[in-house]
This record gives sequence, C-alpha cells and structure tokens, in this order.
Amino acid sequence: MEIKKNNCIFANETNDLGIMVETNDRKLPVGIQSFEEIRMGGYLYVDKTDIIWQLANKGKKYNYLSRPRRFGKSVLVDTLEAYFMGKKELFEGLKIMQLETEWVKRPVIRLDMSQAGAEPESLKGYLNYTFQEYESLYGIEARDNFPLATRLIVIIKTAYNKTGQQVVILIDEYDSPLQHSWKTPQHEACTSVYREVFSVLKAQDKYEKFVFITGITKFTQISLFSVLNNLSNISFAPEYAALCGITKEEVLNDFNPEVNKLATKNGWTFEEAVAQLTTFYDGYHFSHENMVDIFNPFSLVNALSDSSLKNYWASSGATSLLPKFVDDIEIRLKDFEKCPMDSDTLETSDVTGGGAELFLYQSGYLTIKGYVEGIYLLGIPNNEVRKALYKMVLPALTLKSNAQVVSTQNMLQYSLKMGDLSEAMECLKALIADVPYSNKKLASMDMEERYRLILSTIFNAIGCRVQVEKMIATGRIDMVVETSTIIYVLELKLSNNGGVDAAAEQIKAKQYAEPFKADKRKITALAIELDDLGKGLVAWKAI
Repeated sequence: MEIKKNNCIFANETNDLGIMVETNDRKLPVGIQSFEEIRMGGYLYVDKTDIIWQLANKGKKYNYLSRPRRFGKSVLVDTLEAYFMGKKELFEGLKIMQLETEWVKRPVIRLDMSQAGAEPESLKGYLNYTFQEYESLYGIEARDNFPLATRLIVIIKTAYNKTGQQVVILIDEYDSPLQHSWKTPQHEACTSVYREVFSVLKAQDKYEKFVFITGITKFTQISLFSVLNNLSNISFAPEYAALCGITKEEVLNDFNPEVNKLATKNGWTFEEAVAQLTTFYDGYHFSHENMVDIFNPFSLVNALSDSSLKNYWASSGATSLLPKFVDDIEIRLKDFEKCPMDSDTLETSDVTGGGAELFLYQSGYLTIKGYVEGIYLLGIPNNEVRKALYKMVLPALTLKSNAQVVSTQNMLQYSLKMGDLSEAMECLKALIADVPYSNKKLASMDMEERYRLILSTIFNAIGCRVQVEKMIATGRIDMVVETSTIIYVLELKLSNNGGVDAAAEQIKAKQYAEPFKADKRKITALAIELDDLGKGLVAWKAI
C-alpha cells in the first residue's frame, strides 16, 4: 500500500518477521543549492522559513552571517531571493505561510562571489558580466566603460524606479576571492575592487529594503567591512543559531526513515544510529546564548543518503585553505582540542590578525564549547573534523609522502579493528621510524612527548577515539585508543627508562585495564618500548 506525505511516496512492506514497516523513496537534496529545485523536484526540505521570515521582516536592514563552507548558506540565500521575489507557490505548506500575508514582489540583485576567481581581472569580469545581466533586465543602456561602482548605483536606482519597490541585495560567499588570493600578489588588487564597488551600498539606503551578506572568514579592515561599516553581524545571535545546519530535533522529526535505514544496514538500534550520527557530524554551536547542537548539513544528508558514515565534508576540499592561515598545524593540533578565546577577538577581529584559532573557528574546524565571563572555550566539534585534521597533518609530521602514509594507515586501521597486534605494530613502526629524531619542528619537546604527539596523531587520523594521559583512580594511563571493536590501553616507556618490561609491570601493578572491563568491547593492554634517541618503536608486549 502506498501513501503520500511531505510530497514523498511511502510504501508499507512486510519484513522477514511478518511485521509491516515503512519504506520510502524520498529524495534527499544532496549537493542541491536551489530552493526552487528542492521544492519543485520533491526533495526533502528542512523548514527554516519561520526564522527566515523573522530575519527578513523583524531583523536589521544590513546583515552579515558567517558559517563554515557547505553549511547551507547558498540555499539560505536562494530561499531569501525566492521570498523577496514573491514566489509564494514555492512556500506552500511551510511555516512562513502562517506569517507572510502580502507576498510583495521586490527587485533582487544577487552576487555569488565564489564564481569570481582569485584575481582582480576575474573578479572584475564576474561583476561586469553580472551587472550586464541586470542592466539588460531593467533596460539600462550598456555602459561597459563606466566604473563598476557607478553601474551598480544605476542598477539599484533603476530597479527601484521601475518597480516602485526597494531593492534587496544578496551577496553570497563574499570572501571567496579574498580567501583564495590571500598571501598572493593579487590580494591587494582584489580588495581594491571590493572597496570601489561595495562602498556605494551604504549611500543607497533609501533605495534598499534588505542587504544580506554571507561568508566564512571575516576580512574586516581590507574589504567589504571597511566600506560597509553599518553591517550587523548576526553570526552569534541566539535567534539565528539554527538558521543554517540541522538540529537534533530536526533530524528526529524530518529524517526518521533515513535514520532507520542506516540503523538496519549497520545492525544498530534507532538510538544507536542517532548516537553515531551525533558523534560524527553534530557538535557545532554558534551562540553561547543558544547552545543548540547543530549538525553539519552537508555531511549529515550525504550520510543518510548513502546510509554510511564517511568523511564527506573533508573530502569536499574543506582543508585546502588551512596552510594559508595556520602555521605548523601538525604540532599544534593538541592546542586546538581545548582553547580559550576572548569574545572581542572571536566576534569582531579580522581573520588575518586574529590568530589560527579564529580562522579555525570561522571555517568550521573549531566550535563553541563553553563561555565564561567574556571568554569562549573552543574545541573540535566532532569525529569527522578531528579525523580530517589529523589525517591532513600526518604526512608532514611523519616526514613521509601522502601515498606512503595512506597505505600504512589503512593497514593499521584494519589490524587494530581485527586485533592483529603483530601487523598493527609493524605499521606503527613504519610510521614513526626515525621521525622523533629527524623532525626538527619537534626539537623543543622531550622525547616521550614527541612520541605521544606522533602516536596520538596517527590514531586520530584513522578515526580512533584517543585519550592522552587519561587519569584513573590508580594512576595516569599514557594513552587509551578506542576502535569500534577493541579498546587499547597503552603504556609507553623509553628504552633508558625500563623499556617494555617496566611498561608491562606498570600496567599490571596499577591495573590499567580494570576501568574498561564493563565495556562490551575487548580490552587489550599494550606495553610499548620506544627508543630514547628518537629512532622509533623498539618492542611491544600484550598484557
């Protein structure tokens, strides 16, 4: 029997136990950024239109929203465009229908700066092409020889005069050319184009209804923000915390069939599937006044579409800009697991002068974990991001090529899950051989600290849950490494400090494995000897 709800077909089928279960052929909007395509194509839409209406009608005129890449900013901009253009038919059945009564059709000027390249000529070329489109729309005589700023003024005024309605201006991914040109000779020329063109927006106040700008990083002094200083930064506003991304409540309400499918495929209960999704993709917070958990929407929708937990966000190119903004990241990652930042720096500073932590927050590698008296506590949001970061830095840390590292990583991951200690130790031996001695960036650390950094990076990079120097009642365990099947308790000793025998004795004497015995997974305690001169792994023993 088939039923229809939320524009999707559901079929009731009988499973192997003779129980009627609901299956579905719902379409998830994987990679789709067009609101119209989502609505007209029958794709699932997580309804944010009540918040969008509040933003458009009760918020301020000039707004800036920062969110990480692939967090739904473009869909939001597209939805705003459809709303302001009065496309009522696209919103049937959504929350906004209870709020909007007029549906006024307004002129909209939209710019997608992700299409503008990273050089001044490509930036000017994109603006020239887009302005030509609007000049044609409003019957403006082509004036390619006029300054871009002048042409934008004419477009705004003409749109206002011809429609009798104030103009809506939407600028998506405003910082894309600035990000990609940063630390290149082209950067200053790109910022000059920004200063010239966007300076006119502030002076056209009487012709403008609503201005909305999205981005990832905030270039305050050298771009759009320096000329449009009346922008209201709503990125930390509690009422807009869930404007982009998907909340736990929305997962449970809107994706129930997909979560059930994921659970069935992996042999989990529904609750276990939700917990796995939470661990992998949840954990973002964008306002200390509204600490609602936000899932990365790109990763979540892809995971539910595939019924598989993978690193979707990182594989889409999310780590490509890290080397431009974060120096020596391979030895600094542990600092980012828990780091404080004052509110002025986080909320108002320029990304080029706010330190690595500011870039990592704005781009989605860190998120708000807490807030105390003007100080934010930042940390890595979830396992997907943690694995991506550690995986990215591992070649640089181990002084090996990416190809060398990847193959060894894969074998290590397999061996640890299968409990093949001999193979796992050979993989570790290969990865850390001579690295503590050869990597000059580690010179300021003592030898044991170097080994802990390298080993924890390796284990994090293959998706293990890692705890370094974990305190228990009887002492401090050097490292706990958790896979889905086995918990490894590691005690590390340098050769000149008793080596493998001393490590084994400490594990036994302090009963390091005992606190984990209640876990249903297998517990394996490993005594590991490491060369005190930095030459790598010497010996190991299972206890």
